[in-house]
Amino acid sequence: MATFVLVHGAWHGGWCWDRVAERLRLDGHEVHAPTLTGLSERSHLLSPLVGLETHVEDVVRLIDTLALKEIVLVGHSYAGQVVSGVTDRRPDAVATRVYLDAFVARDGEAARELLPETVAHHWAESAAERGFGWLVPVRDLTVLGVDDPADRDWLLPRLTAHPWKTYTDAVHLGPDVDRVPAAFIECVSWMRVFRGQADRARERGWPVHELETGHEAMVTAPQALADLLIGIAASSTSPSGERDAASARASKVG
Repeated sequence: MATFVLVHGAWHGGWCWDRVAERLRLDGHEVHAPTLTGLSERSHLLSPLVGLETHVEDVVRLIDTLALKEIVLVGHSYAGQVVSGVTDRRPDAVATRVYLDAFVARDGEAARELLPETVAHHWAESAAERGFGWLVPVRDLTVLGVDDPADRDWLLPRLTAHPWKTYTDAVHLGPDVDRVPAAFIECVSWMRVFRGQADRARERGWPVHELETGHEAMVTAPQALADLLIGIAASSTSPSGERDAASARASKVG
């Protein structure tokens, strides 16, 4: 059975994975879904100093403290940056990394640079005008493809403003990150902000899967997402020779 570490994106907390985690656990898998510093139930720790490295360290500490090995490291949206940073720091602990409608950065790139220009401008403007210059207010969930009022009612009271510094901090990656196989999942039933990131994944030779749902797939399509993650995890347990070959291809393409 696989060990999943599920990392949430902006505004959320580890609880947003509850529907997926339940299904993974019923299938016999181990699941960890930490809440990043300054978000949701940890919003009392929010400050202008919370940045990308803070969130990378959150997950690295989880891996080290629990001595997790061969993990399937999944990052949603902003957390693609976290997944890349954690994999760079602990490549031997990660069996495979999964980018769920998430940023696929190169060394030295910040999340803000990877957003479409109109979206990046809107976020920066929101932080300046309504977030005291350092917070990104919660976005309208309908824009993210959450159409069911019950889902919106479940999400909205739990969401909190997100530190803008995490979007302006560059991720720093060495060559070891390319040793770890990766996959991309694009959510295609919304405005598809991450289509360019899916294209980046294809250029690197990663498998790219499509889900017919909005950006909040862990809420709106938990069973389909859980099934897909289980399949990706199963493929990551192939013999070491196949994994090394896949890593070499990824390194060559990336």
